[in-house]
Amino acid sequence: MIEDQESEDQNKRIEDLPGVGETTAKKLREAGYTDLMEIAVASPKELSEVVSMGEGNAAKIIQVARKKADVGGFETGEVLLEKRKSIDRLTSGSQALDQLMGGGFETQSISEVFGAFASGKTQLAHQLCVTAQLPKEKGGVEGNVVYIDTENTFRPERINEMAKAYELNPKEILENIHVARAYNSAHQMLLVDKAKEVAQEVPVKLLIVDSLTAHFRAEYLGRGALAERQQKLNKHMHDLLRFGVLNNTVIYVTNQVSAKPDALFGDPTRPIGGHIVGHTATYRIYLRKSKGEKRIARLIDSPHLPEGEAVFNMKTEGIRD
Repeated sequence: MIEDQESEDQNKRIEDLPGVGETTAKKLREAGYTDLMEIAVASPKELSEVVSMGEGNAAKIIQVARKKADVGGFETGEVLLEKRKSIDRLTSGSQALDQLMGGGFETQSISEVFGAFASGKTQLAHQLCVTAQLPKEKGGVEGNVVYIDTENTFRPERINEMAKAYELNPKEILENIHVARAYNSAHQMLLVDKAKEVAQEVPVKLLIVDSLTAHFRAEYLGRGALAERQQKLNKHMHDLLRFGVLNNTVIYVTNQVSAKPDALFGDPTRPIGGHIVGHTATYRIYLRKSKGEKRIARLIDSPHLPEGEAVFNMKTEGIRD
């Protein structure tokens, strides 16, 4: 049995792919392609750029990787239902919000939370940093957190307050949160690759981007730059989604809003990013401020959940009903 397993692992080495020698394998690993699955879900263009080869050769490598990793073909609904049993759900700290999300924030998908200033997007991100480290029986996902901070909003003091409310050791909680400040959109995209390196060392079960669109919005101004902005944003979103699928991770992104009226959201605000963000995000949640500590979360889009609203409180100790 052990020999069979060793033989199977040997067959899944990157070096065994056609046209991949030691030098090419080294380049792939340095770029974050550490196993066959990551190569199997890559595009010929991005792989060819990484290893400096023609797209035709890159396509052949990807095709063989898909066969060896057993991806890319048709599967029955029964098989997919069985695979979805591996998905975990992360509690927000509020039963009402968790119920709205079908049991919590889902791994292997992108949850986009958008709203106006002070609506609670970043506070919810901080709360998830803490609950992600809880045992699964308490609604956690028992893993580390990667926090890509684009607007200098991460506050370790806030984590301390929330950790103490759960009777957790704040020092240990902070040690498991890996924070990087993104200084522009290119750096922001690069940090997803850096997150792959972190995931090789520790189990990353929550990846946060706060905020997703701030740099793209500031750097690509005017209609002339819109196409390039959307192309970059599209790649960034798919890189995030791929990270979530490969690592069984919750992807939580915050988004800014535009002050232009939009009947779809029933409020004079709409999320930035257009159809690119809207189509790639699995769940879209609109947060708005109510009286005092109250916040209202409205589920705008989901593959299987109905639209609805949840009311929760934003207290010193964190998100609560």
